Formats: sequence, structure tokens, C-alpha cells
Amino acid sequence: MSKSPATQARPLSPHLTVYRWPITMTMSILHRVTGAALYFGTLLVAWWLIAAAVSEEYFEFVNGLFGSWFGRLVLFGYTWVLMHHMMGGLRHLVWDTGAGLEKHTASRIAWATIVASAVLTVLIWIAGYMARGM
Repeated sequence: MSKSPATQARPLSPHLTVYRWPITMTMSILHRVTGAALYFGTLLVAWWLIAAAVSEEYFEFVNGLFGSWFGRLVLFGYTWVLMHHMMGGLRHLVWDTGAGLEKHTASRIAWATIVASAVLTVLIWIAGYMARGM
């Protein structure tokens, strides 16, 4: 007697340790994550602006939090998220024109997005510290 079709062994998909994610898929996921992180960062910017409108003491409190080592780390991360999401948006804008859709080109643009967002973040912080005279 043969096995029924419902009980026959079925092929399994490769495990995640075998499968290598393409950089374009990683960047697509990261673009969504950075978009969600921008909501949190925008709340921080709104908190800072509201504190400036409330009173000088409250503004000094919030400004002191943002000026601490942890606050600067959060602001550095927010800057990177903003730059990365912007570069991802530009990547999608290029794709909307029909350019860069080849597999090799799309991968190179994805890597360029990572590099450009990191470089822009560092340049913004260097410019900020130079403007403050530090």
C-alpha cells in the first residue's frame, strides 16, 4: 500500500543559516525600520521645541538631557536614521525613473546608501561641533 499524498515527505526550505539575504532586501527592511524610528525622533524634536516655548528653566532641563552623553548618542542615532532614510528615499526615486534596476546596479546603490548615510552623519556632527566652537 502506498502513502497518501497528504503524508508524503515534503521538501523543506533552506534554514536561515543557509540562506544569505541580498543587500537590497536588507536595505528595504532597514528603510522601513528607519521610517518608524523617525517617529520617535520627531517626538524628541517636538519635546525640545515645546520646552523652548514653555519656560527657560524647562528648556535648560531638556537641553541638559540632550547634551548628556546618552542624549548625544540618541541624537547621533537620530541623525543617522534621518540620513539613511533620506538616502533610501533617493534610491527609490532613482528606481522610479527606471534606472538602476539591474541586480548588480541595485546592489551597488544599496551599499552606496549605507556609506553615504554614515558619511553624511559624521559630516553633520563635525559641522555642528565646528559651529559651536568645540
